[in-house]
Amino acid sequence: MKLLEVFENQPPLAMVGCGILRKEVNFLIEKNGWNVHTHFLDSALHNYLNRLSVELNRALDEREELGEKTVVFYGGCHPLMENYLEKHHTCRTHGQNCIVMLIGYELFMTELEKGAYFLLEDWALIWEPMITACFGMNMTVVREIFHSSHKYLLALRTPCNSDFVEAAKTAARFVDLPLQWMDVGLEHLESVLADAIQRRLEDRQ
Repeated sequence: MKLLEVFENQPPLAMVGCGILRKEVNFLIEKNGWNVHTHFLDSALHNYLNRLSVELNRALDEREELGEKTVVFYGGCHPLMENYLEKHHTCRTHGQNCIVMLIGYELFMTELEKGAYFLLEDWALIWEPMITACFGMNMTVVREIFHSSHKYLLALRTPCNSDFVEAAKTAARFVDLPLQWMDVGLEHLESVLADAIQRRLEDRQ
């Protein structure tokens, strides 16, 4: 059964999730004519588990109080993620994290094993305040943290991105790592979203 056929005679689905790929998600929803509206949360919440827990559960509560059926756009970004999904009788997109959802597990692991830290546009634009809020203002410490497990920043550029070259360069200088680029399509993300949406619509809960 095609995904659009599953939408027939059903109200819109509410997708609650991380805003890191909001442009790409919204583009794919519009492209495919999916009857889905989105509620995006701050893309830096993965650094603050308590805030992620509170804001995700609050957003799901709000949507449920409106009588909406939800699906979650998150990876395993919280140790209790599966508990939250069960509590709210919903499901999430398959994938360890947003990078895996975007480029696939094999490519993710290949670059990770080479020492990549994956950089997306949204993070590049808020890089310094995001990093210092998480790790503090001591640049020696910040760079030691990054250098201990990463050899380069890999900026992923999608068809939905604006020009964030300068922001990416600034981010790389900030942590004193070389910058590399990779242009990526949306095919894998599209399949991940379609799978999650279909699973949720076919769930009668």
